[in-house]
Amino acid sequence: MNSKLIYYSIVVAMAGFLFGFDTVVISGANLPIKELWDTSEWFHGTFIMSMALWGTVVGALSAGVPTDKFGRKNTLIGVGILYFISAIGSGLALDPYTFSAFRFIGGLGVGISSIAAPTYISEISSATNRGRLGTLYQFNIVFGILIAYVSNYLLDGVGGDNDWRWMLGVEAAPALIYTLLVVGVPKSPRWVFLHQHDKNKALEILLKTADKEEATKTLMEIEEDYNINKGNISGLFSKKYRFPLTLAFLIAFFNQLSGINFILYYAPEILKKAGFGTSDSLFSSIAIGVVNIIFTLVGMYLIDRAGRKVLMYIGSLGYIISLSMVAYGFYINAAASFNFTFILIFIAAHAIGQGAVIWVFISEIFPNKIRAYGQAWGSGTHWIFAALVTLFGSVLINTIEPWIVFSIFSGLMIFQLLFVHFMMPETKGKSLEELEHELQN
Repeated sequence: MNSKLIYYSIVVAMAGFLFGFDTVVISGANLPIKELWDTSEWFHGTFIMSMALWGTVVGALSAGVPTDKFGRKNTLIGVGILYFISAIGSGLALDPYTFSAFRFIGGLGVGISSIAAPTYISEISSATNRGRLGTLYQFNIVFGILIAYVSNYLLDGVGGDNDWRWMLGVEAAPALIYTLLVVGVPKSPRWVFLHQHDKNKALEILLKTADKEEATKTLMEIEEDYNINKGNISGLFSKKYRFPLTLAFLIAFFNQLSGINFILYYAPEILKKAGFGTSDSLFSSIAIGVVNIIFTLVGMYLIDRAGRKVLMYIGSLGYIISLSMVAYGFYINAAASFNFTFILIFIAAHAIGQGAVIWVFISEIFPNKIRAYGQAWGSGTHWIFAALVTLFGSVLINTIEPWIVFSIFSGLMIFQLLFVHFMMPETKGKSLEELEHELQN
């Protein structure tokens, strides 16, 4: 692959690093904050733990407008600024309300990045490498998660009772670096053609990321698609887009009903219930991050070879088996190592399946004309359910037996397997314009 294409994709995918770090860093601050402000379980779940996710919902649902109007690049610069403000504000907050407000701002950054970054990467890559480059975003998410767990472990006890402030505030450094780097990437060639109507500029950008023959061919496909659809004023929710809308909704719905955010956010607390001590639970959370990143790399290797659908089959079966065994482990009060082993298998199943596929798949199935809005629909669905799972997570983990919670998640994954088998199309090796034609017909 072209070195500039790889560089631009890596820089933009760094938004995923901040995404992963920001969403999971709260797990280390969870218990100290609960003790500091002595809030109820409902307040803690609604404001402290899930406020960032409600910001993510708002960011995801509204991100189609700036991503479409101002462009993918400019929107991503704004994302970096939001992360920086959130990190500083959360670390310095003196009460739970101010803390929640700054976490909400970080959530806006997460939500917007989950639209703008995958959209940008899909639009500068080709059919043969779009999967691998698209999974760079997911790789950075899990890398950010791993670094958040490591950071929380290393900062545990630093600054005494205020160690959680360091855990949250340290994110300001990578946020600033990312913002400066993304200024140097070019705009999306498809956005330039469709919104600025500058064919020469679009070709100039394409020539930075591909050879002349491939760049010219891609521009011809973009132009042909534009000419076919320029008189079409169909909105996102028109009948012709019903199938991609349904696909995006279902893959996002099942992603969160697996319980992935529930486990990532409440990992230390879940592990304590499984029998680990506080320090051991923080350290064991790092193992979750390591497994996540290893199997994300496996997913990156396979996504353009085996295809998106095969990875979803593997992930679905892995979900069902691992979640069932975790439920069984809690039911019989098995040793902590038993539950922890199957939690790691669950993380591996997610990384190779839903984790590797979701952002790539949603960015592929919508036409150029409405891609940002379609991505917002899929991502918004994902984050609404993520927020609901996290909102009720604190109550679930403290009022319902863990084996019941994990049994429910396992049962729901049977329906995901049926979705993959009967509905999900294979998108590997096809240009965005080809997929647009196929899915509308």
